[in-house]
Amino acid sequence: MAGQRTGTWFGFGFCGFGQALGAGQTRQVLGPERLQAPADLLHVSAGWSYTALVTGAGRLQLSGAVCDEADGCEDAWAAERLLVVVRGRELQGWAPAAALHEKPLWTRVLEPDADPRPRALPLLPGAYVSPRPPFYRPLPGGLRARRLELGSEHALLLDAAGQVFSWGAGRHGQLGHGTLEAEPEPRPLEALQGLSVARVAAGGWHSVCVSESGDIYIWGWNESGQLALPTRSLAGDKSAIGQASGLNGGGSAEERVTGAEDTGPAPFITIQPFPALLDLPLGSEAAEASCGSRHTAVVTRKYGQLGHGDTQSLDQPRCVEFFVAQQLRVQAVSCGPWNTYVCAMARENKTKSCL
Repeated sequence: MAGQRTGTWFGFGFCGFGQALGAGQTRQVLGPERLQAPADLLHVSAGWSYTALVTGAGRLQLSGAVCDEADGCEDAWAAERLLVVVRGRELQGWAPAAALHEKPLWTRVLEPDADPRPRALPLLPGAYVSPRPPFYRPLPGGLRARRLELGSEHALLLDAAGQVFSWGAGRHGQLGHGTLEAEPEPRPLEALQGLSVARVAAGGWHSVCVSESGDIYIWGWNESGQLALPTRSLAGDKSAIGQASGLNGGGSAEERVTGAEDTGPAPFITIQPFPALLDLPLGSEAAEASCGSRHTAVVTRKYGQLGHGDTQSLDQPRCVEFFVAQQLRVQAVSCGPWNTYVCAMARENKTKSCL
């Protein structure tokens, strides 16, 4: 089920539990480092305290707070309280702390998949996996899903026609319906009607989609600048003397902070409750996106760039210069809650370029 990836894998971010993320010598990796992983690594799924690696030979390796190995695995999905593994026609749910050679929490025989297109966990034929009971859930309303992503409290589904649906909690605007209300059932995003979407990604409390034409739309919580919109927590002047917040005319939750010498209030977006078009540097087109708990990574079509070598939060898109300097083209990106994994290969065009 996991997609085929050819290239070298790199990682950066938090690794305080010893999970695979480069050389593994410190609690955090500030810039991309090559993973100490098998050469045939195909798929990476990262939880908060451990990471699951799946190889082309079907070997599953767990590192971090959980360390174990098992063979005969086609795909794996790591959540903090649940590890889901596909072995042939069998779906297995494990307590991460349990040894993979013991008995799983539950098993289920997978239904035959009539759709020849590749899919990846948590999406299953006609169903999906949840980190909370019930762990196996049929797709609501008979939806035909191409991709399904789970955030901390919400779900995003991309159907066969390229339409986006969302449901779950909405108090951070992560559902994209223009309100902060919860949705118990899948609801199509009206703001994206008529737009053909190719990718969706769900973060902790924010969401991203990539259109077929390479545009990025982003919405939800912006506390750490994960939406690439101005956020108060990253404002240069921390000596603000007054503030106000509320929904502006466009529906965004704004904070307006006034400094002692300011001539007018400066808007900061804390919650963006409907999809906003994100302008990438130099008009770049996006190919793929992934979300962590409070960060977002985007792969562009032309050069495939995504650490920046520091711990600074950003509320603007920024190229990861490592891949430019190493003449690498990014093939895939997978965000864990507080880290990022990237699969890259040598560029055919050796001309040095940056977004």
